[in-house]
Amino acid sequence: MSARIIDGKAVAGRLRGQLAERIARLPFRPGLRVVRVGDDPASGVYVRNKDRAAAAAGFDSATVQLPVDTRESDLLMLVEDLNIDPAVDGILVQLPLPPQIRPDLVIAAIDPAKDVDGFHPVNAGRLATQQPGLVPCTPKGVMHLLREAGVALAGARAVVLGRSQIVGRPMAQLLLQADCTVTLAHSRTRDLAAECRRAEILVAAVGRPEMVRGDWVGEGAVVIDVGINRLPDGRLVGDVAFAEAAERAAAITPVPGGVGPMTIACLLENTLEAALARRGTQG
Repeated sequence: MSARIIDGKAVAGRLRGQLAERIARLPFRPGLRVVRVGDDPASGVYVRNKDRAAAAAGFDSATVQLPVDTRESDLLMLVEDLNIDPAVDGILVQLPLPPQIRPDLVIAAIDPAKDVDGFHPVNAGRLATQQPGLVPCTPKGVMHLLREAGVALAGARAVVLGRSQIVGRPMAQLLLQADCTVTLAHSRTRDLAAECRRAEILVAAVGRPEMVRGDWVGEGAVVIDVGINRLPDGRLVGDVAFAEAAERAAAITPVPGGVGPMTIACLLENTLEAALARRGTQG
C-alpha cells in the first residue's frame, strides 16, 4: 500500500483564504498580539510564519519581543495590559519561556476570552465539558485535516500517542466528541506498538524523531504526525518513520507540510472567533 498524502499546506491555505474573505467583510480588523521572550530559534520561525500569515489574511497583528532576562512580574504586567486593550482580541505568549518564568502562571493570567492558544484552564475545562470555548490550535488543525481528507470519524478506533496538555489530551477529547473510540497512549502504556497497530486513526505527538516505525501502523490506518524534530544533519522529521508508515497506511501527513501549517491557520481562526465573540457579532 502506498499512502495518500494529506497536504496540510493546501488545507491551511484554503482556511486562511476563507478567513481573509470573512475579515474583508468586517468593519474592523481582528487584533492579535504575540509575546516572545528570548530568542529560541524554533519559536522565531513560528512567529515569523505567523506574522506573514496574519498580515496576508488581514489581521492587525504584532509581536512584542522581550529580552531573555525579563522578570516574571514584568511579563504578567504586559499580559494584563493586553487583557484590557480593546484593540487586542487574541493574546499568545510563545512557549517555551525562560526558566525564571512559570508558564502556568502566565497562561492563567491571560483573559480566557483572548486565549487564542486555548491553554487557559477555563478553556481546557470548557473543552472537557463540551462547552463553547477556544480550542488548542494543533488539535483543532488535526480535526480540520481529518475532515478535509474525508476520514470517517464516528465509531473509528483512534489512538493518540502522547498525553501533553498542549496536544495529546485535547486531541483525545476532540476525537471523542467526534464519536471516535479513543485510546490515549503514553510512555507507560504496555506494548505501545500493539496499541498503535489497533488504531484506524493514529495521531503521534511525542516529540521523538521517527519513534513510530512502520510495523506500528495497521494496514489502512490514517496517520497524523504532529511531531517536528530536527536531526543532527539538519533534516526535519516527524514522530513517525514516514517511508515505512506510508507502505502500510491509507493516508498520512508529511513533515514538514502536514500539521504544522494548520497550527498557524487555526491560531488565526481562533483569533477571528474571539474577535466576533467579544463584539457579540457574526462574520
